[in-house]
Amino acid sequence: MTDRPLKQIHLAAHFPGVNNTTVWSDPASGSHIAFDSFRHLARTAERGKFDFFFLAEGLRLRETKGRIHDLDVVGRPESITVLNALAAVTERLGLAATVSATFNEPYELARRFATLDHLSGGRAAWNVVTTSDAFTGENFRRGGYLDHADRYTQAAEFLGLAREFWDAGEAGVRHAGPQFEVEGRLSLARPPQGHPVVIQAGDSDEGREFAAAHADVIFTRHSTLAAGQAFHADVKRRLAAYGREPDALKIMPGATFVLADTDAEAVELAAEVRRAQVSPQTAIDFLEQVWGVDLSDHDPDGPLPAVDPVPASTLVQGRVRHGDPLATAARWREVAAEKGLSSRELVIEVTGRQSFVGAPATVARQIDEFVQHDAADGFILVPHLTPGGLDDFVDRVVPLLQERGVFRTEYTGSTLRDHLGLPVPGRRKPAPDTVD
Repeated sequence: MTDRPLKQIHLAAHFPGVNNTTVWSDPASGSHIAFDSFRHLARTAERGKFDFFFLAEGLRLRETKGRIHDLDVVGRPESITVLNALAAVTERLGLAATVSATFNEPYELARRFATLDHLSGGRAAWNVVTTSDAFTGENFRRGGYLDHADRYTQAAEFLGLAREFWDAGEAGVRHAGPQFEVEGRLSLARPPQGHPVVIQAGDSDEGREFAAAHADVIFTRHSTLAAGQAFHADVKRRLAAYGREPDALKIMPGATFVLADTDAEAVELAAEVRRAQVSPQTAIDFLEQVWGVDLSDHDPDGPLPAVDPVPASTLVQGRVRHGDPLATAARWREVAAEKGLSSRELVIEVTGRQSFVGAPATVARQIDEFVQHDAADGFILVPHLTPGGLDDFVDRVVPLLQERGVFRTEYTGSTLRDHLGLPVPGRRKPAPDTVD
């Protein structure tokens, strides 16, 4: 690191609950669908001067062996609706919704995000995701799904068309492309931010290129400083090809944290949290995602399954199987053998996000080191309790980051673009009948 000025840390709060992020059995764990829970966590994030509040999204309840996955959140409200309500009870906090570009229409989403941006005074963000499984597609009139190879191609056209609507005003939009043919105009004025902030989640080469070309924030995950630095350098170098400066894209991995009065107490508590998050049943569920076979009789405290995965399995529906299952199983076996891990211990090892564990001063130092050494521009924090899991961080860690001079003591602007240091984009004038 050179003698450059200290980088300012960006922080966001992720509403937890999906997968193995939450300790459901803790007495302090509250509702994951009541508005009071969303309001509490959002107001805590705003009290901590966070950049934004982030909601994930699922378009269908996931299933295992033909039954609803009973460790999932059932009945979570639709994200933009929740954020519109939160706009009325917050003042500066950015409001980010995850919405699929596969099973929506560009005009309709452009209108909904423009509405959120207007109602919030310029605080809207869209986490653009794609959906590539037929199981989810069954909920929609088109059915089926988008081929995996086409998902980023369609997403780029979808996002470009949404931006055309935000920019066009009374002139309207005429667009004819491979995926969409539209002629019309948005039914309200240009959003206060020009374009709501665009977030993209993905570590694949395609995802990195999409983020470099189109996104303002990339949501990723890394387990070590070195891995974060490699990702940071790779994505930032891609920006020049699109005429963008390095600061135009903020890299914000998802991260968990565990705080206690001492480092030793925090390490002990973190181990308890991970075991509570990855119950024996949860461990089996993760194995079935990779192996694609019924492992109901498998001992979670024993070794990994001896059989090979079934790559084309439909045993688990609604969950993405990342990468080649055979390669994943081989890698997991190597880790388990090297560290002497049982199946459950292996799942705990490989499913954890980047975690900051320690006394408040230790966690503040760890976060600052990642940012100052270019492993990230900030973090999207995922507490393990809802809705109060962020309280200690805001009360005990944020003041220490402020003392270091690396995190704001007050908001200096009113929009999410202000918080992220991003300019309002100028109006673009696309040529008629062309793809953006």
